[in-house]
Amino acid sequence: MKLHYRTIGEGQPLFILHGLFGSADNWQTLGKKFAENYKVYFVDQRNHGHSPHSDEFSYELMVEDFHELVMDLGEKNINVIGHSMGGKTVIGFAAKYPELINKMVVADISHKGYPMHHDHILEGLNAIDLTTTKSRGEAEKKLEEYIPQFGMRQFLLKNLYWVEAGVQLGWRINLPVLNREIPNILVEIPFDKIDVETLFIRGELSNYILESDYPAIAKKFPNSEIHTIHGAGHWVHAEAPEEFYNTVIEFLG
Repeated sequence: MKLHYRTIGEGQPLFILHGLFGSADNWQTLGKKFAENYKVYFVDQRNHGHSPHSDEFSYELMVEDFHELVMDLGEKNINVIGHSMGGKTVIGFAAKYPELINKMVVADISHKGYPMHHDHILEGLNAIDLTTTKSRGEAEKKLEEYIPQFGMRQFLLKNLYWVEAGVQLGWRINLPVLNREIPNILVEIPFDKIDVETLFIRGELSNYILESDYPAIAKKFPNSEIHTIHGAGHWVHAEAPEEFYNTVIEFLG
C-alpha cells in the first residue's frame, strides 16, 4: 500500500508513526522542532489519516507498508519514532529490516500483548450517526456521553472531516475495520531479539510499560534504554513535549 506522508526539514531521515485513532497531523508541532536537525517524514498508517482504507489490518501489513515507503523514498540508515500502535509497527519493522535502521524510539508501548481497553472509545465513535450529525459540536456532545476527557475527545474528533462542506461528515479512520480488527492491534509482536539501538520512553502515569516489563524488554532489546517522563500518561509526546524532544535529540545524538 502506498502510504500518505509529508516531509519537512533536511538532513538524516527521521520517520514518525502515530498511534491508534491518530494521524500524522498529531505530530506537526514536535515534528517542526525535529526538522531543525532532521528530514522529518510524517506518515499516516493504513486506515488512518489520508492513507488508503483497506479491509485488511495487521502489524504484518503495516510493517510491509512502511518498508514499501522507505524503499520508494530510497532512504537508508533511518531514525524512527513510533507511538503506541506506531511503536509496535516500528518494532516489527526493526525485527524484519534491522539493516535499514540507525536508531529507533518507541513511545509508551512494548512488544507484549495487551488486554482489550478501547471499548468505550469504539462505543463512543460508533454512537455518532454521521447520517444525522450535522456539526462537529453535535458529534462532540454525543461522544461526551462515553468519553468525559476533553483532550481525548478533541484527539478523536480530529478524524472527522467534511466530505461535502456543511452537508456530510465522514471519518478519516476506517471505523468498521478498526471495530472488527482491534484484537490484531493488541497482539504481541513475535521475534527473538532486536539489536537496533532503541530508546523506550514511558509515561509514569501510564500502564503500557510497567517496571515489571523491564527484564523482558532488556532481554528482547539488549541495546536499549528506558526513560520515564514523570507526571505524563500514555500521550507522553503531547503531555511533556519539551522533555520528550530533548530526550529524543540526546538519544539520536
